[in-house]
Amino acid sequence: MDILDKIIAHKKQEVAERKSLFPVKLLEKSIFYETQPLSLKKYLLRDDKTGIIAEIKRKSPSKGMINPYVSVEKTSIGYMQSGASALSVLTDTEFFGGFNEDLKIARKFNFCPILRKDFVIDEYQIFESKSIGADAILLIAAALTKEEVENLAKKAHELGLEVLLEIHNSDELSAINQFVDVVGVNNRNLKTFEVSIETSMNLSQNIPKEFVKISESGISNPEAIIKLREYGFRGFLIGEYFMMDSRPERKCEALIEKLETLKEKI
Repeated sequence: MDILDKIIAHKKQEVAERKSLFPVKLLEKSIFYETQPLSLKKYLLRDDKTGIIAEIKRKSPSKGMINPYVSVEKTSIGYMQSGASALSVLTDTEFFGGFNEDLKIARKFNFCPILRKDFVIDEYQIFESKSIGADAILLIAAALTKEEVENLAKKAHELGLEVLLEIHNSDELSAINQFVDVVGVNNRNLKTFEVSIETSMNLSQNIPKEFVKISESGISNPEAIIKLREYGFRGFLIGEYFMMDSRPERKCEALIEKLETLKEKI
């Protein structure tokens, strides 16, 4: 059993428990539930934005603890003031140290698209995502069947949420469907944890042009972003590179400043 299998097994138990404690009828009473979601896709396509999706996460299975005492309020505001296009907030507790409350805090202090980064395997989690203020959800092709991806993506659209479908290899391209808004290529091999942005480059031409493409993992310099843009990528999800610093928002600001300088030279 690899790490993804362990996460999904635990997530099934977690979702079953949350369903009994917080039924959908209760979730629908949230103050965020009737709020009109913002479009992640549109923000990524804006020419006045960087395309950077800045992430908040405390730990990961591969790195262990990264930034356990991060201030979600301060960091999320700092990310957006630095020029990030959107936020990504980890809400998985067991493996990534996140909480639903983290996303609520980010929502309270920021007017921007927020991606709920979690392992969505059940429709219940989509209702939950809307109730905590998310604008988009993540679906991981490696964790779901093609039918599950389509059904979950369709439900997300019914609730007004956008869908980021994450793929890792060419076999998972078949999971892309009409209800997907953004296709993300994760440069991290889920079995070996090795990271290479060449994964994004190799898969780029096989992703239908009508989908916005983002690259995830292993991005730590402006040169990589410029290179990925040449392959048609409009979004760049960056988490660990920022979070390894005690002031993630400062690291984000520095990267964006370097990116803007490089773009001017080009």
